Amino acid sequence: MEREQEELQSLGFFGIIKESFKIIFSKRKIFSQITLALILPLSFIFLAHIQVSQLLFFKILDHKQTLDHTQKDTPNYANLSDRITSEWIAFWLFKVAYFTFLLILSLLSTSAVVYTIACIYTAKEITFKKVMSVVPKVWKRLMVTFLWSFFILLVYNIVAIGLITLLAVLIASNVIGIVIIVLLLILYLMGFVYLSIVWQLASVVSVLEDVYGIQAMIKSKTLIKGKMGVAIGFFILLFTCFVAIAFVFENFVVFEMVPDLGIRIGVGILCFLFLFKVILFALVAQTVVYFVCKSYHHQNIDKSALSDHLEVYLGDYVRLKKDVQLGELDHV
Repeated sequence: MEREQEELQSLGFFGIIKESFKIIFSKRKIFSQITLALILPLSFIFLAHIQVSQLLFFKILDHKQTLDHTQKDTPNYANLSDRITSEWIAFWLFKVAYFTFLLILSLLSTSAVVYTIACIYTAKEITFKKVMSVVPKVWKRLMVTFLWSFFILLVYNIVAIGLITLLAVLIASNVIGIVIIVLLLILYLMGFVYLSIVWQLASVVSVLEDVYGIQAMIKSKTLIKGKMGVAIGFFILLFTCFVAIAFVFENFVVFEMVPDLGIRIGVGILCFLFLFKVILFALVAQTVVYFVCKSYHHQNIDKSALSDHLEVYLGDYVRLKKDVQLGELDHV
């Protein structure tokens, strides 16, 4: 991150990948500590969720199949029915607990990585203890941004899926109707990817600037203009990696595609190792994308102002006057 802004604004897809790896390897110690404290537990929970969910779900299916072959109005039928109800409750409680821990660790990991890279950029002294003391304060801002992003995506999905379903019922009986539905599905996916990208960049904005929540998303929407192709490239790359890891883990470890226990354990370990590396790279890359977007729009990233903004999280800096928000100093 020692590059000048003129160099940052010209970075493309592969340039950002190179810069991200350069940052990780240059500060290997601090990123290793963040990984051990936050990203490893996040990776473990993600994979464990796949394993446990499948076990619970197939157990429910097995009991449901048994119930279908059991005579109604018998004690055995009533016991099986009660057991299935209890298992569904346990299944959904597990899902709620999983998403809660996943959200908390994701926000904490994002806070830690973004703050660390900002400190590297401003040449501030950075220690793991300092990062962990800042993370709880930054986490609150990220939570507000997450809630807004989640609400917007929820409304978008409900409206889009409802509209597509309605049209499928009304016009799917002819070729033109099918073509229209396919086009709408493509538009829906494009919109979903766009909102997801805005959400990711808004998380970085929430840490590095004075805005968060809906304002961070508006700022993110502005920043992403001109670098949308690069952002989509990273979204596809990372999404493909996550899907591939989940697919391999589910088929080799959960579904036991390979009967050999040693191979299954080896595949599980490899998935775990690859997953935490992908998560770390994703968090670093989205922060680099933020700086690249700022430079592309000729928004001067004042290192002094950014440094003061970071000090606020530590409580070491008291504002004597209203600071100039990061990004309002444009190149002339």
